[in-house]
Amino acid sequence: MASFGAWIKAARLRTLPLAVTCVLVGASVARFGDSQHTQTDTQFYAVLGFALLTVIYLQVLANFANDYGDFKKGTDGPERSDRAMASGDITEREMKRALTATSIKAFVVGCVTLGFAFNFDFSMVYGVLILGGLGVFAILAALRYTIGRKAYGYKGLGDMYVMLFFGYIGVLGVAYLFSHSFQLSWLLPATFSGAMAAAVLNLNNLRDHENDALSGKNTLVVRMGFKNAKRYHLCLMIAGWACMLAFLLGMGELEAWKGGIWYVIIALIHLKHLVFVMQNENPKQFDQELKKIALSAFVVALFMILSVTA
Repeated sequence: MASFGAWIKAARLRTLPLAVTCVLVGASVARFGDSQHTQTDTQFYAVLGFALLTVIYLQVLANFANDYGDFKKGTDGPERSDRAMASGDITEREMKRALTATSIKAFVVGCVTLGFAFNFDFSMVYGVLILGGLGVFAILAALRYTIGRKAYGYKGLGDMYVMLFFGYIGVLGVAYLFSHSFQLSWLLPATFSGAMAAAVLNLNNLRDHENDALSGKNTLVVRMGFKNAKRYHLCLMIAGWACMLAFLLGMGELEAWKGGIWYVIIALIHLKHLVFVMQNENPKQFDQELKKIALSAFVVALFMILSVTA
């Protein structure tokens, strides 16, 4: 039987802060400036809590699926001590059970989130069906990243899916849970959230591109090449921050968003990060940058949610 530590390894906890970023950003933009407070504080925090739990289950599901899929395809071998199945810590049968159980948990918690968001009154049938459908799509996408002959992660489509789910679907879907509405300006912070997630995936793929190429895992980095992938990374980071600044400044109430100085500090950290990425030629050294971008994006989202709740 796999140990608790093995499941922690497979869950890859360092990816969770980035996963919850889209929920915090979506909740923040929906709550900001809502003087009428269409939801009570109790309902707001219930929806927020269950939405966070849903995306955590989805992220863990994606990590389990990635561990399983890369092992089955031979991409991860015994040399990958950081992978639970490749290192022999978790058996194939155990992982299959975990994938099923986590999928069910994500679906159930997602349904509860919808219930609280709509006061368990599903007369807004189109909104419920759309969000419910996106939830099922998210579960399937988490599973199909590396599992199966048509795994999209092996065809260079992982970045597109990450941009969708951690950006536009994640932020706008969560914002709709709270506001039951949509605003075009929300596309800007959604782009920031998605771009940061895609940047983290790109760093992961930059680190692993040599082994991925040998294993037939045609990530975007493998397809475009190492140097072009670094330029792509530069574009992601610049585009993400440009959209976030446009949103904060365009609202005309920059002082209302707490942690302004921290936004500046994080932007400077990211600038230093970009200099490192463009100069670095050792793929293994990109690993140390993964956590930096994931945590700093989470801090931005944390200050946003504090601005509308504290």
